[in-house]
Amino acid sequence: MATMEQQVETIVDTILEDYRNGRSIDRMNPFAHPDKVVVIDMIGKLMRIVYPGFSRDRNYRIYNTHHNLSMLIEDVMYNLVKQLTMVYQPDMEERQAQEKAQQVSLDFFRAIPGLRGVIQTDVEAFYDGDPAAYSTDEIVYCYPGIFAITVYRLAHVLYTMGVPLLPRMMTEHAHSVTGIDINPGATIGKYFFIDHGTGIVIGETTVIGDHVKIYQGVTLGALTTRGGQSLRGVRRHPTIEDNVTIYAGASILGGETVIGRDCVIGSNVFITHSISPCTTVSVKSQELQIRQRANCPGPFWPEKQES
Repeated sequence: MATMEQQVETIVDTILEDYRNGRSIDRMNPFAHPDKVVVIDMIGKLMRIVYPGFSRDRNYRIYNTHHNLSMLIEDVMYNLVKQLTMVYQPDMEERQAQEKAQQVSLDFFRAIPGLRGVIQTDVEAFYDGDPAAYSTDEIVYCYPGIFAITVYRLAHVLYTMGVPLLPRMMTEHAHSVTGIDINPGATIGKYFFIDHGTGIVIGETTVIGDHVKIYQGVTLGALTTRGGQSLRGVRRHPTIEDNVTIYAGASILGGETVIGRDCVIGSNVFITHSISPCTTVSVKSQELQIRQRANCPGPFWPEKQES
């Protein structure tokens, strides 16, 4: 009988042979695509650049802000150029890919001041819209929604520059951490507020206006995806105009669906057609049936003792 080591060696040989089938999952070079660990590390450092007073590093001193920021940007840019070079290399020579990666990295960091201006409106929307928030500091430190939106806005900049793969890696990390799934291709206006957040899905071609508030479990999705890759580049997701509130569990589907300005969409509705501005949509309350079971032991609460 073969020893345990011999059996393991046979298994190794079998799996190696399976790698030779030439399928997309059989790629063997781990350095031919971005490193997920590095991308996640970059997200953490980008958050420190966007919110400079909300994190600390024992290696830095607060009185040398210029030096600290310079070190952060150099660190992120070095890694960003490396990751971008990898995603560009399948379509161009290494030197050309590196030059493009450097230019995209510079353009990305040039966009950050304007991006922070938009992120400030999101923080204000969270604070103004949630009476449970006692300060904007609490929002930045504690709210998963603001983390998901911030990562989305950073990734969206790269997406609009035509960067493949990397933006999706960023937003899917935020998705895995928060349960909020925002495709980097979505277009989202200012003062965007996600309340609670878990289970929200915002598809790639979604367009959202300013001052929109969305609760947990909302889906802004495609009406059908049976067409698969033939639907790439086609508007599949809805448009949400300004000042719309969408309550928990609502599903709004389809590329031709437009929710007009100042609408209120109630919980658990299912919408596949456009809604006129200034409209409230809700599900008619279902009838509750309440009956006491005869065989249930009681009483449920102790009788009040007389003093």
